[in-house]
Amino acid sequence: MQPTRCLLKRSVWKGPHIVPLPIVRPEPGKKVAPIRTQARSATILPSFVGLKFQVHNGKVYHDVTITEEMVGHKLGEFSPTRKPFIWGRK
Repeated sequence: MQPTRCLLKRSVWKGPHIVPLPIVRPEPGKKVAPIRTQARSATILPSFVGLKFQVHNGKVYHDVTITEEMVGHKLGEFSPTRKPFIWGRK
């Protein structure tokens, strides 16, 4: 696989930040549990499209389903770490 420009957001001599994750492709008709990870800085690769991840935000795990538009971004971008302040929320 040749790295594309979207994967090279870091300096070129460092290369993309790719974390080895336990990727298991589901067989047709079978359910596979989402991949739980705390690697928020992992780059989303084209081979992740269609998989479900649970990304840790420091407190809980958020479910993230990978689409084609997410390729090249980081996993942490899709797991917010702050709650919006709404007046009167208990």
